[in-house]
Amino acid sequence: MKRRSMLAGITAMTAAPLVTGCSSDDSAKADITAAVATSVAHIIGATAITEVFADGQKLTTVALKYDKEIARSSVSLAAFRVKDRTVTNVYTNATAAKAGHGANGAYVIIELSPHDAAARVYTDAFTGSSASATGASSAGASSTRPSGPPTGSASGERKGGGMSSGATLKTATAQVTQVATVKTTDGDSYAASSTAVKTSKVVNLIVDDFQQGLKYTDSATGSSLTYNLYIPEDYDKTKSYPLVLFMHDAGTTSTNPLITLTHGLGAVVWADPLWQQENPCFVLAPQFTDQTDEGSDGNATALKTIKGLIDSVTSKYSVDKTRLYTTGQSGGAMTSIALDFTYPDLFAASFLVAGQWEDLEAVKPLARQKIWAVVSQGDETAYPGMTGIMDTITKEGTPVSRAVWNGQLTPSEFAPLTAEMRAKNTPVNFVALKKGTVVWPGLEESSVDNHICTWRAAYTITGIREWVFEQKN
Repeated sequence: MKRRSMLAGITAMTAAPLVTGCSSDDSAKADITAAVATSVAHIIGATAITEVFADGQKLTTVALKYDKEIARSSVSLAAFRVKDRTVTNVYTNATAAKAGHGANGAYVIIELSPHDAAARVYTDAFTGSSASATGASSAGASSTRPSGPPTGSASGERKGGGMSSGATLKTATAQVTQVATVKTTDGDSYAASSTAVKTSKVVNLIVDDFQQGLKYTDSATGSSLTYNLYIPEDYDKTKSYPLVLFMHDAGTTSTNPLITLTHGLGAVVWADPLWQQENPCFVLAPQFTDQTDEGSDGNATALKTIKGLIDSVTSKYSVDKTRLYTTGQSGGAMTSIALDFTYPDLFAASFLVAGQWEDLEAVKPLARQKIWAVVSQGDETAYPGMTGIMDTITKEGTPVSRAVWNGQLTPSEFAPLTAEMRAKNTPVNFVALKKGTVVWPGLEESSVDNHICTWRAAYTITGIREWVFEQKN
């Protein structure tokens, strides 16, 4: 039925120019119309493929499926147009997947610029800008690709442990037109068309690998949490795996459980196939609906419920309880801090991003833990707040390594800096991203924008994640 409707649209769009053209040969017009119709009819499906970047999920690829194998040599950038998008690469493949290079197959892979405004699937008040150092976490691909258009501005209102960001997630769609002839491997020619084909399927790289929107209800508190869980590929219950708990910022609280997976790299970076290849692990990513269940204020009920969720997962699966790790940004970092001093023996290491805690007496148990903290000097709340925590830990007799880094470095440029700090072999590491190097182009050099840009940089730093996984209780 869809194909019939498509053919009707093609005929309607091509008939008018033929009537007004210089030729009066009806059979010629019919032949042309039939040729156009045939070329689009041979496209039997279109899939939108998304990736998650430091500033959110974007549609970066369309896979067109043809009814025959397409010759690799017959496709080019000029052969396809995608509405409101910039085509950056075109090649053929045997599956609906990015490959980096072509091979004869029934799919034409059309890669699109993540800098396009229309690329965005995830959107909030801070997603109108980008920097070349940001990364994408995607299957079988480098995690150092740039993202987002270098335009726009945003501001946000401080909301507890984060900001009110207005996070939304839309369905990824694209409209593709084959504007030049392509050829099959058996010699057929599929003519150009003026009719666009709309994607009808979506593949969300890494995000789809999570069990999504699960629900946990704590028998002790009566409270519930929605969460997402990544289970290692080829999970073997006779083996034992580490688990990473990621908690988003308070500004991305939502009833949509996918926001925590799509707003940035904090959850998906641990499930990236490149990371999992060397570090198979579980990734637990709860989606908080409001500040009452996210625990950044030390709410005892919220903390007990989160702890109960961890216990539930670790009892169901073969998880190494000596290698439980917590990480979070802003409000999520604050919840990690609260869990750390409430349950001081729970986590083997904590990766705290843009976090703080006002009651410095309460954080003294952190002096007995393994911590790597990252804040921005331009963040007028988290920077002094985390500095206070580090000073408290130091006074308790725990060695703390401190450094100031350029926040616009690429993952490879961060590598020697993390190696230098790791070589000091201290239980606590504190990195401040230098003021003036953190905020992405298009945003403001404000405390709020320094705050949100901290986690856009922090989760691209591979060496910190490697340090986390070296820690055991």
